[in-house]
Amino acid sequence: MRQFTCSAINKIFRLLVLVILLTACSDSKPHLPLLSPEAVILAFGDSLTFGSGADRGQSYPSVLAQLSGHRVINAGKPGEVTAEGARRLPALLDRHKPELLILCHGGNDLLRRLNKGTTRTNIEAMITAAAQRNIPILLIGVPQPALMFLEPAGVYNEIAEKYGLAYESEILPAVEADNSLKSDRIHPNAAGYQQLADAVYELMKESGAL
Repeated sequence: MRQFTCSAINKIFRLLVLVILLTACSDSKPHLPLLSPEAVILAFGDSLTFGSGADRGQSYPSVLAQLSGHRVINAGKPGEVTAEGARRLPALLDRHKPELLILCHGGNDLLRRLNKGTTRTNIEAMITAAAQRNIPILLIGVPQPALMFLEPAGVYNEIAEKYGLAYESEILPAVEADNSLKSDRIHPNAAGYQQLADAVYELMKESGAL
């Protein structure tokens, strides 16, 4: 009887440990609210959002709209730096009232080697503008220009951790490192934008938005 009791206690203990570990794992990924059927998604950024290098219907917001079944507004502006984006975003948030903001900005700051602290301040201003309107954010990390695009600039990971954002860090470095997925030195082609849309769609599902 005593041996059975000890065995049962050990099993209960292992079960409790497993539950704790599973709970910790599930809490490690930031959560996004479930989008309503009529939800509007605002994809905000520069040429990577606009879809430079591919036909208009092949941009990642266009592909994401097909995948998700939601209206995705393409608010990409080629050549824009984050200072300009921070000024442009609030009016778009008020006009479209999206249930989700997908933020992919800063590439032109990196290409022009603008002050990283200023870039961070501008991106955080965009996040604050959305937070003030209770709009959840999905952040896409932009890689630092180099001989090989290996990882996003560190500022994106820091911002994602600071604000607890759903964060896609791997897809743009992967696309930028594969010439078969690019139309020029910087911009993806249709296949590259398809992969970007696929990655964002998967993160939306994993985070609970879909």
